Amino acid sequence: MTLLERDVRAIRPTAPPPPPRRIRPRLDAGDRDVLTLYLFTRVALLLTAYCTAWLFPRDPEAHRPGTFAAVVGQWDWSHYLHIARDGYFPDDPAARPAEWDNREAFFPGFPLLLRALQPLVRDWTATGLLVSLVAGAVACVALGRVARLDLPGLAESRRTVLLLLVSPCAVFLAVGYTESLFLAFALPAWLAARRHDWRLAALLAAGATTVRVSGLFLAAALVVHFALTARARGELRRLPWLALPALPPVLYSWYLYGHTGDVMAWKHAQERGWYRAFHTPWEAWGTTWDAAFGHGYTTPYALMWQAELVAMAVGLVTVALLVRARRWPEAVYVALSLWALGTSYWYMSVPRATLLWWPLWTGLAAWTARGPRRSAGWLCLSVPLSVVLAVTFFSGRWAG
Repeated sequence: MTLLERDVRAIRPTAPPPPPRRIRPRLDAGDRDVLTLYLFTRVALLLTAYCTAWLFPRDPEAHRPGTFAAVVGQWDWSHYLHIARDGYFPDDPAARPAEWDNREAFFPGFPLLLRALQPLVRDWTATGLLVSLVAGAVACVALGRVARLDLPGLAESRRTVLLLLVSPCAVFLAVGYTESLFLAFALPAWLAARRHDWRLAALLAAGATTVRVSGLFLAAALVVHFALTARARGELRRLPWLALPALPPVLYSWYLYGHTGDVMAWKHAQERGWYRAFHTPWEAWGTTWDAAFGHGYTTPYALMWQAELVAMAVGLVTVALLVRARRWPEAVYVALSLWALGTSYWYMSVPRATLLWWPLWTGLAAWTARGPRRSAGWLCLSVPLSVVLAVTFFSGRWAG
């Protein structure tokens, strides 16, 4: 058994801690420490965005940097903006160009929240940043509390959050993407399930499924955790609550069917725009490997394909360690994510998906806590990659 496997097995299992049944509403000292880390890393990303705007303008001869909105509003942000501003099926054809517009692929939770808050904030980009800022704070506090259930002491709780906040793809927690909002629902849902508050867990998981289809993977993990713990506690009557997270995807599919006649229009939009049609795992690995090392793409794109391969390998190792430790709910959650991402034409967005795998970060926290060399070594690997990915994103290059 390797040392990392021993650390993962040492994490306390998901079987019942003595509840309080409700999540503590007040911030304690550990929560405040986590929020301090969160604030410092937000300032660091803001500084990175500022420097990137000056060092890497779109026009090499520019004497002024690009606008802040242009620097932080890259790639998928434009899809969320168009949905929030114009809807999925705008009356004006000019609001939806025919080419490369597959906005049905994006679930409505984040755009609906943008639309609700924009009249108060007035600026679309600022609204997206505000949502991610607040949601990220909620997610970090919840992650710290989850870590406290699995690991001894406040230091390991802070370590878990720090590892997430300086992870290679951490920039996506700060910009107008869905990762922060998803975690703000998913982590409290998991925390509620660990405390056997199944009604709250189901309601929060339903919030997660409005944001991303991967909320269904969370729902599957909740069902597994329920199956492992509910009978011993006489809570089988709570089982119907766990059907609730399926309701938002069903309603969204029904809405799309009314406009397109296609109940799976969101899935078909992903296939058209991002080649997410089903392929065997070995076909997806081979295609991604060719893109990464076959010299068919320019070096920046090839590097990102290499990152996809590394992230997939990290995910597979994570699942194997979780299975070995018999942490079945978390293993199901990560495994379903890997299956969804690893059975497309090629891998896409796997590095970003690591942000959503909280068992990865608690496991790494347990491993790095065993000695300062491990902690220093991991940070020396992760922090430079985090800066590189942030600069890549803020400069408008593809960052996975």
